[in-house]
Amino acid sequence: MGRKLSAEASASEPQLADSLWRGNQPTGSPVVSEEPLDLLPTLDLRQEMPPPRVFKSFLSLLFQGLSVLLSLAGDVLVSMYREVCSIRFLFTAVSLLSLFLSAFWLGLLYLVSPLENEPKEMLTLSEYHERVRSQGQQLQQLQAELDKLHKEVSTVRAANSERVAKLVFQRLNEDFVRKPDYALSSVGASIDLQKTSHDYADRNTAYFWNRFSFWNYARPPTVILEPHVFPGNCWAFEGDQGQVVIQLPGRVQLSDITLQHPPPSVEHTGGANSAPRDFAVFGLQVYDETEVSLGKFTFDVEKSEIQTFHLQNDPPAAFPKVKIQILSNWGHPRFTCLYRVRAHGVRTSEGAEGSAQGPH
Repeated sequence: MGRKLSAEASASEPQLADSLWRGNQPTGSPVVSEEPLDLLPTLDLRQEMPPPRVFKSFLSLLFQGLSVLLSLAGDVLVSMYREVCSIRFLFTAVSLLSLFLSAFWLGLLYLVSPLENEPKEMLTLSEYHERVRSQGQQLQQLQAELDKLHKEVSTVRAANSERVAKLVFQRLNEDFVRKPDYALSSVGASIDLQKTSHDYADRNTAYFWNRFSFWNYARPPTVILEPHVFPGNCWAFEGDQGQVVIQLPGRVQLSDITLQHPPPSVEHTGGANSAPRDFAVFGLQVYDETEVSLGKFTFDVEKSEIQTFHLQNDPPAAFPKVKIQILSNWGHPRFTCLYRVRAHGVRTSEGAEGSAQGPH
């Protein structure tokens, strides 16, 4: 029962409060109904407002249209800029061409103006052809004269070819030293073998004599007294130092000595390293065997094959013998070759004692 009283008391409390609130309202004021206003069924906002998707599509179309207009405007501006640039370039090119033509025209006027004062010779077409014809005739005449001159030269060559050949061979065979040679065996010169170096001996003589099978023997020192000089026909001694003593056909006041060696171009071994290089000349007396130095010299294989050396024989003295002492060669390690030796001077007496006499 207690629970029922409490429940009733709690239910009566809001009614009491409501009555008190109404008693406090002023007289004549409208009574507001407490029933809830049901306005939602009458106002449907979702049906009257436009959907958002349609609005977004409209905006996108608007922006696309604006972008197309802007792109068209940009293209128009670019094309206008290009037109302006092309017109400017064309104007610049035309201006430069005008300046160049003006300068060229002024230059022509400056160059041609001095020539305007000179009298001008006007030629007709017939006169021009006449001048061309006359010049052509002159050229034909010159050509005829050249042909005639060529024939004359050919005739002279044909007529004198044999004569020229004879002169050439005569000069080649001619002894251009033009001095008497007292070291010739044909005039009585000989070799003093006791005072001359020994011959070079080699088992491989075929190789030594430039591989010629018919020169497979050593030549004696008397070969240097012969006028015949050709590759391989020489006297060889061992090493790069040696000597040869020549018995002259009489007492001779020696003035010059001539050595001869074939040039490297005709050597079958491809060089002249066996040729003598440095040498000394001595005059010998018969009785006391004294030696008088007549000088030291160098034979240069790069120069002429025949080289003459002036002796230091002052005051002039006559000697019955002459010694050629070879001091070095041009690099051959085994032997040195002498082809021909000539002794020049003035003969003062007949042949020396014991020497053969010969024509001179």
